Amino acid sequence: MGKDTGFIEYDREVPLERKPSDRVQDWKEYQQPLSKDSMEKQGARCMDCATPFCHTGIQLGKSMIGCPTNNLIPEWNDLIYRGRWKEALEKLVKTNNFPEFTGRVCPAPCEGSCTAAINDSPVAIKSIERAIIDKGFTEGWITPNPPAIRTGKSVAIVGSGPAGLACADQLNKMGHSVTVYERSDRIGGLLMYGIPNMKLEKDIVERRVRLLEAEGIQFVTNTEIGKDIQAVELRKSFNAVILCTGAHKPRDLFIEGRELKGIHFAMDYLTANTKSLLDSNLADHAYLSAEGKDVVVIGGGDTGADCIATALRHQCKRIVQFGKHPKLPMERTAANPWPEFPNTFSLDYAYEEASVQTGKDPREYSILTKRFIGDESGHVKELHTVQIEIASDLYGNTFIHEIPGSEKIWPADLVLIAIGFSGAEKELLDAFTLDQDKRQKMNVTNDKYTTNLDGVFIAGDVRRGQSLVVWAIKEGREAANECDKYMMSKMK
Repeated sequence: MGKDTGFIEYDREVPLERKPSDRVQDWKEYQQPLSKDSMEKQGARCMDCATPFCHTGIQLGKSMIGCPTNNLIPEWNDLIYRGRWKEALEKLVKTNNFPEFTGRVCPAPCEGSCTAAINDSPVAIKSIERAIIDKGFTEGWITPNPPAIRTGKSVAIVGSGPAGLACADQLNKMGHSVTVYERSDRIGGLLMYGIPNMKLEKDIVERRVRLLEAEGIQFVTNTEIGKDIQAVELRKSFNAVILCTGAHKPRDLFIEGRELKGIHFAMDYLTANTKSLLDSNLADHAYLSAEGKDVVVIGGGDTGADCIATALRHQCKRIVQFGKHPKLPMERTAANPWPEFPNTFSLDYAYEEASVQTGKDPREYSILTKRFIGDESGHVKELHTVQIEIASDLYGNTFIHEIPGSEKIWPADLVLIAIGFSGAEKELLDAFTLDQDKRQKMNVTNDKYTTNLDGVFIAGDVRRGQSLVVWAIKEGREAANECDKYMMSKMK
């Protein structure tokens, strides 16, 4: 695929980024696309590697190898190299419903499994993916394409995040009538309110939603199952129901001082900010402001990084992020070989912005929060931490050891907890009388996406636990296939 010597002749290029000092002044996307010629050269870097791992989508232990949606990466790379962009788009959308989302927010496990990455930089797969879909919209190649025939079967999808939208798109293409229920005031779920504008501007999400509407999908907002409409009513009104509500129940810290004011869950912080931004450009002040505050983010993942980028745009006084794990190595270790996703150190957009604005990377490693301390009004004013070491025994069990003498006190006016999510919210479980397994995910039947309730399916984070947008899309597509088989079998 590509040019035989392309990976030798051309260096890897990725989209340009706006200067950190400029972009923290607004909420626009921080990346800027490369030119058509540059993208075609990047496509030329795709090797004829005989057995490509980039599109395999294999789960190996806790590691992911290649793209979960099994994108036809070598094929559309080759088409881009040859300047056949419209054909590349046709290949791309065969496996991925929303490349405009994954091309912006996916961590690109495909690139970690690129053959060129064994001893060189990988092909810029994610950048090419985004370029293809963006060109498709710009050129007018992507237009509403409703199904010619309807089956007479109807499906209710609860949740409009990436899993719900992918599921709806697939079932609608099959000719079923699809209604998507969303409890928020806007469609998009995580894509709308969980990911900041800097990574995914909301007109991109709204453009896709308008396209899905034009193809016949109905969206119902401000509707919560079990409150505004009962689960039993959904099951009576539709031939099938698919739950794609995500894993919104946040993990908490049960330590001294947790009840103090000024301590919030990260997703509440991000959601309120985006809603206020969309509603009034923050003029309504209906959000948690970090302006002039000492901000501490607890949790070292992507959500924590998004909190940092948001707080910087609020013009916080200082910011620090705590992670319990040690700093990642600069290069792969023997325990993290190719083609696994590379667990290596990187400077995310938020950390680059913080480094420019404050003079240092805000991340603190191997640190454990012990307690929160408040002032006389019951508002958090500081937190106490200790450095830790994480060790494992012969059986794979991990243990945390506190390092004596490493205690430290940090000033804090605003604390954001970003340590992940533990599963579905109780209200949804109660509404459908569904049980969770020991990992607080909904019980399912093998890989059929079914539940103990006839005609009720689940997909996305609510099924597999907190994961990536690209995994949610895969889950939505596969759940749609299983739901289609179920409904069509009832016609016999």
